Amino acid sequence: MSEPIVVVGAALLDGDKLLAARRSAPAELAGRWELPGGKVEPGERPDAALVRELREELGVTAEAVERVPGEWPLREPYVLHVWTARLCPGSAPARPLQDHDALRWLSGGEVWAVPWLDADVPAVREVAQRLRSSPRP
Repeated sequence: MSEPIVVVGAALLDGDKLLAARRSAPAELAGRWELPGGKVEPGERPDAALVRELREELGVTAEAVERVPGEWPLREPYVLHVWTARLCPGSAPARPLQDHDALRWLSGGEVWAVPWLDADVPAVREVAQRLRSSPRP
């Protein structure tokens, strides 16, 4: 069995809000919401991959803050690691750039108002504990 390939997801936080991105591709994921991110390249640190992916996907400058405890299986051979992140001063996602057609800042009480990708639900549960007023589904 080969080593898993790490996919980093960004729990991009702004105060008590979490950024969610709606997939537009591939077709089987379209319309569902996820934490933005992507694959860690060979030789790349996961936190650096997170910063790169946010720049490529959302056109923002952000910094990784801390790894959220846990590892969640995706389709073989991928596993999801989630990091909290924050926008650098003066940077704000204006529009999704790749594989997404909408962005939404969700308060703690709104986190479960969108249909998350199944693979992201356990990670979102972990992150939601950090937001105020976020009942667990």
